[in-house]
Amino acid sequence: MQGETPDSLLALHAAGYREVRDRMGVGRFLDVGCGLGDESVGFTAVDRFVVGVDYDPETAATAVVNHGAAGLRTECADGSMLGLRSDSFDNVCSSHLIEHFTEPQNHVREVARVLGPDGAAFFLTPNEPADFENPYHVYLFDASSLRTMLERYFAEVEIFGLEGNETVLDDFATRRAMADKMLRLDPFGLRHKLPRRAFVWLHATGRRVAYRFTNTGQTGGASGITEADLSIGPEDEITDQTLVLFAVCRKPLI
Repeated sequence: MQGETPDSLLALHAAGYREVRDRMGVGRFLDVGCGLGDESVGFTAVDRFVVGVDYDPETAATAVVNHGAAGLRTECADGSMLGLRSDSFDNVCSSHLIEHFTEPQNHVREVARVLGPDGAAFFLTPNEPADFENPYHVYLFDASSLRTMLERYFAEVEIFGLEGNETVLDDFATRRAMADKMLRLDPFGLRHKLPRRAFVWLHATGRRVAYRFTNTGQTGGASGITEADLSIGPEDEITDQTLVLFAVCRKPLI
């Protein structure tokens, strides 16, 4: 949401892409779930061929309009049925996408299929214990279940935790408290009995209202939070407060 998304959430996504850049090489790069390409374009370079994939045709087209001059190319496709040749990319990124699939194994299998034998795939997804209620997040993982899923399709899997400092954690705690207050308006959980389309509309509308009227100190740089306030840590230090799981996968089994 332009100008209304909390700084901490923007920083979290930017920090995840930073960790991908720190670990990737040159060659052909695929960003599955690229959206408008505002982060994908950061991977473009003279020695790198960058393709973004998005499910929505208008979004994929707009990404090229905005960033095509910088070298970004896009394809409109389902992340669980990529219309791309096998073994065709040196690096593949799936940032905050796997949790949106009711059958995420199909997405993981496709990422493994299009990745070259010597390449690396990167998966970023919310850590289940730290996530907010979100109707778009239909399949959440903790570190153990994410490893189990990924090891079905990759011979080598490393799991890390993307950790926020005290300022970031305080910001997320404030947002979570605000969300809890809104959920108390529905003490009987009636929202879960609505048709899915109605539940999604209710959530999106409530989030827009909350962002617009309560996030004045958390958006537009007012909080001072940037990607520098988030760092990567090893799997054995992941806790319920770890915000995001970051996986590096090699040697596809497909």
